[in-house]
Amino acid sequence: MAQPPNQPPPQGGFGAPQDQPPQGQPPQQPGQPGPYGPPPGGGFGAPQMPAQPPQAPPPPQTPPSGAPQPGYGYPQGPGPYGYPQQPGPYGQPQQPGPYGQPQQPGPYGAQPGYGYPQQQAAYPGGPGTPPPGGSRNPFKGKPAMIVGAAVAVLLVIGGTVFAVTSGGDDKDKKPTAEKSDDAKPSASDDAPVNPGDGSGDGGDDPENLNEGRQAGESKVLWYKEAPDAPGSGADAAGMWITDKTAVKSAYKQLFAYDVGDGSPTWDPITFPQKICAVTPAKTDDDRIVVAYMNGASDRAKCNQLQQIDLNTGDKGWKAEIADGALFDSTLSVELSLAGDTLMVGRSQSGTAYDAGTGKKLYDKKKYGDACFPGAFAGGDGRLVQVASCGAGSDNEHDEVQELDPRTGKVRWTQKFDKGWRVARVYSFDPLVVYSTNDDEKAWNISTLGTNGSFTSQVDFDENFAPECGWAVLQRDLTGCMGVASDGSTLYLPTEATAAANEVVAINLANGKEKWRVKSPVDETMLPLQVEGGKLIAYVQASYDAGGRVVSIPTTGSDHKPTTLLQNPQGAADIEGSFFSRDMAWADGRFYLSSTRLTGNDEAKEKLMLTYGK
Repeated sequence: MAQPPNQPPPQGGFGAPQDQPPQGQPPQQPGQPGPYGPPPGGGFGAPQMPAQPPQAPPPPQTPPSGAPQPGYGYPQGPGPYGYPQQPGPYGQPQQPGPYGQPQQPGPYGAQPGYGYPQQQAAYPGGPGTPPPGGSRNPFKGKPAMIVGAAVAVLLVIGGTVFAVTSGGDDKDKKPTAEKSDDAKPSASDDAPVNPGDGSGDGGDDPENLNEGRQAGESKVLWYKEAPDAPGSGADAAGMWITDKTAVKSAYKQLFAYDVGDGSPTWDPITFPQKICAVTPAKTDDDRIVVAYMNGASDRAKCNQLQQIDLNTGDKGWKAEIADGALFDSTLSVELSLAGDTLMVGRSQSGTAYDAGTGKKLYDKKKYGDACFPGAFAGGDGRLVQVASCGAGSDNEHDEVQELDPRTGKVRWTQKFDKGWRVARVYSFDPLVVYSTNDDEKAWNISTLGTNGSFTSQVDFDENFAPECGWAVLQRDLTGCMGVASDGSTLYLPTEATAAANEVVAINLANGKEKWRVKSPVDETMLPLQVEGGKLIAYVQASYDAGGRVVSIPTTGSDHKPTTLLQNPQGAADIEGSFFSRDMAWADGRFYLSSTRLTGNDEAKEKLMLTYGK
């Protein structure tokens, strides 16, 4: 299998982001030449050198002094029309407002941070980390991207400081699955058929969001306010779209709306305690699994599973997740779907279930060189596991494994160098992994083949800026928006600086840039998905114009964006104030929803906004 190019690290010359550390070299491998020697020629301002044959790698570069810039995967710089960009799904702190003073919440419940202090962003190039030595390491003699580092110890959510705590001495219980006997909400029998062209009658418009709508503009099909939430705030992660129903989670509840007019498709489902985890995706037959807490105390655990049919609201099987070994509790969990397999990830292990029946399939526990599975990710029928190995030893490292989703059998293992941490998965077909190295202040995006070998890595310097949530208790491997791929190409947004940002197309066969295109206006453009050979992207709203959804040809020489939906100016204030958000494009409609509720009783909180023709 071809290996990634072996060349000196590109330097911060023409076209490099300003005020960013230059690229550096990943750690040396055993048996390789030492890191000491003259620096690569040209210094920090020299143009990039062309690829060279394999040779002794140059020494790591020392990051320049100065505060690190906002990072890939952490809170970004200014967002729509000068407002701070939204926090991740857990409500991380924000940058100061335009005038450095805390601002009053607007009429539609701006998310935490509108004018609040924010932590300095941590990785200007992107989010993650690879592991210790090994002959199959991708970083031997290959460029790694330099990044600034920062550590967030506390979360500030809605003005309240949260610290990570543990506790609970409940006895282990074996996981059980049984048919739920809860009342089943009925589905609407007269729900209109979805023609799949973005049309819809639209619901009531008490906010006059479509007032003054111009010819050719899209319309607000419907808008929903959020339910009450505790004063400390609440999570609202999870949004799923079927051909007739849009389902949204908020605090303890699930809400279902008709995609065309926003009328309730089925009665809201209220769980006994708050929702603590959801499957990011749905199954092929439109089902999800929700985890909720078993109590309200500090010792409560996220161990109650419930399957839900998105189209009818019917409750299927339910189960209780058992704790793992010592220090491996269910205080928090992550849920992933890989085909018909549900993987429940604890902090140091995982349990797989049949997503259709709730039957337990297998456990993934400690293995090998003190390796503890700490994160799982599923997509395109594949299941990936990331383990931390040899903690505190000279052989400390991360490993990535692909598992057979139905049996848990390991298909391959890839070991990362010491100091590198696997943080995100950007694509499953092929597998694209983002990793970071705090010691080296470096990041890396690598493509892995079907046997786990490294086939390429991004080999040019750029300040990419997808929107990624804070991974506090888990790694949240698939927790980034603004990333898309189509099997041969990865699409990433750059950070907006003084003007519009760009979307860069990266060739996954060799890690090189294919092309890039600038946002059509001076607002950030984020990739959403590839559809019919075209990249679908969202351009954020400004203070005087609604956002837009555009399509970009992925082949040929012309990559000029074409507008699919131009959202009306009357809704721009609400559209631009979803600071903690999820987005979806389906059947010609654009969905925008909150992923964090502040619990502020003095303002209306937004839950969901939908545009169409």
